[in-house]
Amino acid sequence: MSAPARLATADPARLEDPVFAERYRAITARDTRFDGQFVTAVRSTGIYCRPSCPARTPKPANVSFYLTSAAAHEAGYRACRRCLPEAAPGSPEWNLRGDLAGRAMRLLADGVVDREGVGGLAARLGYSPRQLQRLLTAELGAGPRALARAQRAQTARALLVGSDLRMADVAFAAGFGSIRQFNDTIGEVFGTTPSELRRRSRRPATDRTRSARGPAVRLSLLLPVRAPFDARGVIGFLAARAVDGVEVADADGPVLTYARTLALPHGPAAAEVTCTPADGPGVWRVELALELAALGDVGVAVARLRRLLDLDADPAAVDAALAADAALAARVAATPGVRVPGAADPAEIVVRAIVGQQVSVAAARTHLSRLATAGTPYASSVPGLTRLFPTAEQVAQHGATYLRLPARTRATVLDTARALADGDLTVDVGQDPDALRAELRSRPGIGPWTAAYVAMRVLGDPDAWLDGDVALLAGARHLGLLGDGPRSRLSRELAARAQVWAPWRSYAQMHLWAAQHTRRPSSTRMGDET
Repeated sequence: MSAPARLATADPARLEDPVFAERYRAITARDTRFDGQFVTAVRSTGIYCRPSCPARTPKPANVSFYLTSAAAHEAGYRACRRCLPEAAPGSPEWNLRGDLAGRAMRLLADGVVDREGVGGLAARLGYSPRQLQRLLTAELGAGPRALARAQRAQTARALLVGSDLRMADVAFAAGFGSIRQFNDTIGEVFGTTPSELRRRSRRPATDRTRSARGPAVRLSLLLPVRAPFDARGVIGFLAARAVDGVEVADADGPVLTYARTLALPHGPAAAEVTCTPADGPGVWRVELALELAALGDVGVAVARLRRLLDLDADPAAVDAALAADAALAARVAATPGVRVPGAADPAEIVVRAIVGQQVSVAAARTHLSRLATAGTPYASSVPGLTRLFPTAEQVAQHGATYLRLPARTRATVLDTARALADGDLTVDVGQDPDALRAELRSRPGIGPWTAAYVAMRVLGDPDAWLDGDVALLAGARHLGLLGDGPRSRLSRELAARAQVWAPWRSYAQMHLWAAQHTRRPSSTRMGDET
């Protein structure tokens, strides 16, 4: 069911409304778990806050709750200077929702409106611009332009407090069309000037150098994340699958690192994530270092890395649901805050998923590292990063030279890559999960496992189930969920058993994979297609 744009009105009688009452209890308790999931607008002050704001709890009569900060802006509120709601992690709702609002918000975060305009966003979603404006305003309290403006304000705030880029550079990096538009938006949203917003923070240095190819920008930002966060699990997952030259990772030390090259709208780039233990179990400081061809790619790079690490997930909701099953309770208690790794590039995930069919993780990594030789060279300051993952066009043209796979699998990789390059197959964050699965399964050589894996990684589908996955069966046996028997029967038993984990089956799979992977990492196999 779609949620209303404004979650509750200011009528104190709405305390009897369970939605209003839940959120009012959250702000009374200053519960950080709800930060980023909604904002609290206070009529008497004209300010909106995150739920954990330390200010005095407003009276129910003065409170309205909104799903997005853009809706609060449109209603005439400005951001609290004390709690900085724009610095909270993003809402997990946009991955949970496969409807128009969820699809639109994923595309907005990826900068589609800045690159293609509202018309481009509407075309991707299959609506006219007027229809899109009307539907998003009804659902979220703001249209696409207002939502994109709020996204720019969030990016600008992160750059103002996390770098020493010049104001003009911050403005254009955040996607604003002019300095005046930047100044006006910061004033309206935050009630202050960009200079004053920066003065309140401590900033790392930003290195801006020039090369023969044009300006190179290097900067570091802090990525907000909800605790608990299983940093070791998500970095370990990516490290086990790291493609030579494209990715490097260290998941074994006290400080965890993961770096990779990226193909961004304005050119090639590299990103390095560093996770440092902070105060308390499951609490990590997550820093992102970027080297970019152009400042305009900052927002897109941040959005894609957040999706890759699943930083906007709601670990409290996931853990509470999975821990209710006695079979998973011990694993959830031992490893709280499990994340489902996303995608830095949708087409790349499609290729990786097909190559990974019916082979071990180690074997898939070998095949993909060989295929990466076809990618464009990239000179990064991060040791070990030497090239971009091949584009769909490069895979279609050169994949036969590098892929030593069974003829049927190789043909599926090449045909699918050619379809992606020609536009006959579209895979992006704005798609409906069911429609994406159906489109993939309609192609020769792609079955339910691959389609579900792509939906899980590209769309952040929290309830994907990889039926028939060998590693899941091994993990389930390790946890005592399955006995012995034919694989087909055990797969059916596990799929039926997994129904109790909905709508968080993707996260349950991470626990099952980890249970198997820790015992025999070299033999972990991915799913088989029929």
